[in-house]
Amino acid sequence: MRVLAAAGGTAGHINPALAIVDKIVNVFPKSEVLFVGTPDGMEARLVKKAGYDFVGIKMAGLQRGFSLSGIKHNAQAAYYYAAAFPQVKKLIRDFKPDVCLGTGGYVCAAVLKEAAKMGIKTVTHESNSFPGVTTRMLSKTADKVFVASSDCLQHLKHTENCVVTGNPLRNNIIIENKQAARERLGLPEGFTILSTGGSLGAARINSAVAQLIRWEQKKGGINHIHSYGGNGRDSFWQLLEENSVDKGSDRLMLREYIDNMYTCMCAADVIISRAGSMTLTEIMAIGRASILIPYPYAAENHQYYNAKTLVDAHAAVLKEDSELTGGWLVETIGGLFSDVDRLELMGENARKMAKTNAADVILSEIIDLVGKDKA
Repeated sequence: MRVLAAAGGTAGHINPALAIVDKIVNVFPKSEVLFVGTPDGMEARLVKKAGYDFVGIKMAGLQRGFSLSGIKHNAQAAYYYAAAFPQVKKLIRDFKPDVCLGTGGYVCAAVLKEAAKMGIKTVTHESNSFPGVTTRMLSKTADKVFVASSDCLQHLKHTENCVVTGNPLRNNIIIENKQAARERLGLPEGFTILSTGGSLGAARINSAVAQLIRWEQKKGGINHIHSYGGNGRDSFWQLLEENSVDKGSDRLMLREYIDNMYTCMCAADVIISRAGSMTLTEIMAIGRASILIPYPYAAENHQYYNAKTLVDAHAAVLKEDSELTGGWLVETIGGLFSDVDRLELMGENARKMAKTNAADVILSEIIDLVGKDKA
């Protein structure tokens, strides 16, 4: 099978694409895959690291507002978009794909629109509960639209070709029991909290977590793993000082960036996090209760809708970033700490939502679309 994959912008777009093509190549080792994305985007680094061929096409997103700089940026973006089509057409003619896969990002719409015009089968995947502009646009023409949850269908006008698949995860997620994960991390036994505001950090989450850790140390017997992010390197340590936190406690793990996230998730009883689609997919796969603080500047507030999907299933607690305080976080964690039954039920509800065979379902749909002789 020859697969042309278009993805970019964020890990939430790139990782599902990598998971899908990993599955295709694992099942059909003779498959050929070519990725398309922006040359200076995250996709260029992640795709090459995964071992796939990559072609860069210059693109840019639109900015809202009517400032002079915004108007200039949008004019440049429009130029890039128009200029991309001849490049895409030549790429498709040269590569001769059996199917074009899109998972979001600026290049995705141009590639799949041109492929559909040229008679190539096209499929797209939406990882969020609220579909992005690209998915809403492509849902009119794509042969298949794969969505993470049924909530996504409420926001699409064209659902006749939609299939609810969940979000595919790559094969490097290892699920282990809490005790084994805590031993691997060198943590003592006890109630364990994992918190993170993302790779760059989040000032409001860091502030609330510092107050939470102070409460935990007074309570005793609670482990805490926290990623304060690149932007919180100096300010978070100051917050710990202000809250009289014992930074040398063997129950406290503080990191700028967590590079063994799956182990930390497995060790946790509850996870405090943003609500990116792939993070929530991992939380569901591992089966943990969560407190979700959606990133307030995410496009079309899609992280709120992601979190709402888990909240509606009684698997998570949601708090808007602007409303988050240390006092609220202490009260909420305190309630979960003293109500083991609720905590376990939330984790079980999250686990029930997991669709661990998402990549298999997507591959099956693609095979049906292109024909077994091309697989």
